[in-house]
Amino acid sequence: MHSQNDELEYQLDTLAIRTGHTRSFEGEHAEPIFLTSSFVYENAAEAAAKFSGEVAGNIYSRFTNPTVAMFEKRLAAMDGAERAVATSSGMGAILSVCMAFLKAGDHVICSRAVFGSIVALFEKYIAKFGVDVTFVDLNDLDAWKNAMRPETKILFIESPSNPLAEIADIPVLADIAHAQNAMLVVDNSFCTPVLQQPLKLGADLVVYSATKYLDGQGRALGGAVTGNHKLLEEVFGVVRTLGPSMSPFNAWVFLKGLETLRLRMKAHCENAQQLAEWLNQHDKVEKVYYAGLPEHIGHERAAKQQNGFGGIVSFVVKGGREGAWKVIDNTQFISITGNLGDVKSTITHPATTTHGKLSPEAKQAAGIQEGLIRVSVGIEDISDIIRDIERGLALI
Repeated sequence: MHSQNDELEYQLDTLAIRTGHTRSFEGEHAEPIFLTSSFVYENAAEAAAKFSGEVAGNIYSRFTNPTVAMFEKRLAAMDGAERAVATSSGMGAILSVCMAFLKAGDHVICSRAVFGSIVALFEKYIAKFGVDVTFVDLNDLDAWKNAMRPETKILFIESPSNPLAEIADIPVLADIAHAQNAMLVVDNSFCTPVLQQPLKLGADLVVYSATKYLDGQGRALGGAVTGNHKLLEEVFGVVRTLGPSMSPFNAWVFLKGLETLRLRMKAHCENAQQLAEWLNQHDKVEKVYYAGLPEHIGHERAAKQQNGFGGIVSFVVKGGREGAWKVIDNTQFISITGNLGDVKSTITHPATTTHGKLSPEAKQAAGIQEGLIRVSVGIEDISDIIRDIERGLALI
């Protein structure tokens, strides 16, 4: 990969390790971290040319940094995108998309099955600026069609959804959006480019919380948007001006994460499948939400759209909140935390944490029951993971 012009000839595993790094005059092998806020010019004319955009080059690390650019190039190549723009967090990525493409009078249709902070972003903040938001069921295609208006600009989904693993029909939703010149934006944090490439299924933009699987070890906050050059130039303008920027150090952490992404996702999927199958047979478990189970409503669609079923398993236990907390509190090594996508298994009670800010009605509409537990299945030994969850289930 001495030249960056032939990236698309390579397979994903090679792109994940080799894309983006243009070696400096120092001849370094590993990607360097450019921990600098600004960049120096030889003379006033060079500074003027770079600031005006006449000559490409680094200006200020809020919007141009070599390490961040390496991460952007690598992620874009893996996602089959023309370009990526890195942000300070996954929510920063979604906010940047909203600021780039929405104005007063516009309309957004959002899936009900999204992360709680996304609901708050639309209802509490974006709505303040005169943008109308309609929430619909992810798989009710008639509801999506009926919600469309002439002023609809964005359709926003997560697939698989958090935490019930609902699977969207991405090509059909893309067609619904494009029929009225709207954009389909897909949050692909759960699958990553290894398991799903929404742009190839018809999506216009893909957003990531890099904090999750792209990092994979729970170290750093970051986000990204991928898509075509024209749309990403608008997103870049927002990041440049408003400043939800990724730090160079975090970008370097994510670069290292991308190198092992496929290996980790394969291990996450294998463990999650085994856990889901075991839970599915357990008499204290009322329902398991995992697309890898043949009876899951989205199983066939996930098998078609994805290259694996992911690492998130949610399940409802008997005994409501008391039962769920008992399972969570009796784990010995699984981490009780709201984050996910970590090599370490994590467990949380969505109704009081990640989706705790939702009203009771919104929780009910989103299927967030009191007995629901979400496990981000790590890559520890699966027999140990099962034993840790069994401990609390036995007490219900």
